[in-house]
Amino acid sequence: MAQPEYLRIAAELRRHIASGEFSAGDQLPTLPALSEHYRVSETTIRNALALLRNEGLIETRARAGTRVRHVPPVHRMAADRYRTKPGAPATPYTRDQGIGWHFVFHDNETPTQMSTSYVRWSDVEGTPVSDPINEPWPGGTRAQMASLGIRVTRITESFTSGMPTEDEAKTLRIGNGVPVLRYTRRHIADNGRIVEVAHPIVRRGDTTVVDFVIDLQA
Repeated sequence: MAQPEYLRIAAELRRHIASGEFSAGDQLPTLPALSEHYRVSETTIRNALALLRNEGLIETRARAGTRVRHVPPVHRMAADRYRTKPGAPATPYTRDQGIGWHFVFHDNETPTQMSTSYVRWSDVEGTPVSDPINEPWPGGTRAQMASLGIRVTRITESFTSGMPTEDEAKTLRIGNGVPVLRYTRRHIADNGRIVEVAHPIVRRGDTTVVDFVIDLQA
């Protein structure tokens, strides 16, 4: 069965973007120009562009045409990211949205992660930890708990993936066709009690790499 024309055209444009022939910020040819070049209707071109737009590769703005979107660099989530690193905040690009315990993480003005964090009010009431204005907390959640006399000895994470909700796509500035990585994180104290839950943590899936290191004992 022959491939639909709009898929073939989308694949070719995708290759042009991947190769750098169309770089981030470059304006694509107009609908009439693309229609003439590929010898298809403008409707077919619109369908091809819609596919690339949903993938987050291009964006169309009124009176500005269709341009190649800037794709953030790949972020590696190393297995040791929760270990204490003296002098280095665990959340170096956190910005408090000012809505409860909801946060959006940025890298050079680009949103890369959104999350909602929950702690026990009985643990933090009346302490600086209870006020989000103190974010980012140097050392992150583990250091926050330590300031309360709580020793965190285990962190668990559970991962799923899927397509973004409307809010996730808007917050992370991605197309509806870009998958997201969602996970739940738990900080657990030395007595086995869960002292913090972050759910969900959401990252764009096309630029996130999760690294795991598993040491096997002989």
